[in-house]
Parts: sequence; structure tokens; C-alpha cells
Amino acid sequence: MEAELRAQVKQLRLEDKVVMAGRIAHDRIPGMYTLVDVLAYPRYSSRVTELVTPLKPLEAMAMGKALVASDVGGHRELIQHGNSGLLFPPGNVAALADQLELLLADEPLRQKLERQGLLWVRREHSWDKTTAVYCDVYADALGKKVDVRQPMKTLEQGVR
Repeated sequence: MEAELRAQVKQLRLEDKVVMAGRIAHDRIPGMYTLVDVLAYPRYSSRVTELVTPLKPLEAMAMGKALVASDVGGHRELIQHGNSGLLFPPGNVAALADQLELLLADEPLRQKLERQGLLWVRREHSWDKTTAVYCDVYADALGKKVDVRQPMKTLEQGVR
């Protein structure tokens, strides 16, 4: 839909406000996040969006950015409305615009969401915590007992 979006940007005379960067090299992604105040993740409700947890909102939180996302299952797993982000009904463009406008106008709220999202993602989605669920599975496969204090170290030793 790039052509349609470019035409709409031109029709609305937003060329000086909208950047359509295209594909961005992975090593430039952190720098791109620094340019953004609020990220939006609009998704329609579907079987996939209700069941699959997306990674992009986690990236935004890890970069200390406020976000707005549609209220679908995958987003609800990551975002507590008013605490680590704002949710809006899927497919409701007016509600999305209202939430974006609120965050752009309310700096204390935006800063709170940035801070809370960053703390939450650091606490709940660290590498150790994310991979911990696999430790028992791999330990069983290797016939090893996992040291719960250092599960990855135990598994790494078992692979050698």
C-alpha cells in the first residue's frame, strides 16, 4: 500500500512531517527509536492477533518509548492499559487518534508509560526469564539436572 500512502501524504500536504524510510538496516534500528516519541501498533482482531504475542511493542518498551496498541490478545499479554501503554478497540480509528493525541498532549502520562514499560520489560522479559521456560525441556533431553540459580550455565555445560 506504499503508493496509496504516499498519495495520501501528498494530498494532505504532510510531506514535511511524514518520513517513509522503507527497509532499515538492523544496526540502525536503535537510532530510529530515538527519533520517535510514541509508537502505535494498530491491529485488527483476528485469530492470529488474538493468539500471537508481537515483539515490536517489547522493543519499544525496552527502548523506553510510550506506545498505543489495539486491544487484542497478543497486546494484552504485554500492555497494562494506563500503566505500560494505552489500549484502544481494534479497528477504531477515532479511538486510536484519541489515544495518540492524549499521549502527545500529556507529557507526565507519556513519561510514566515510558518508565513503567521499560521497568516491566526489564523485569518480565529479560533473556534469563524468557529462556527459563526451556531449561527443563533441554535438561530432560540432555539427562541433566538444572541448577535453578544458573539454568543456562548448567545447560551450556551439558552441551559440551
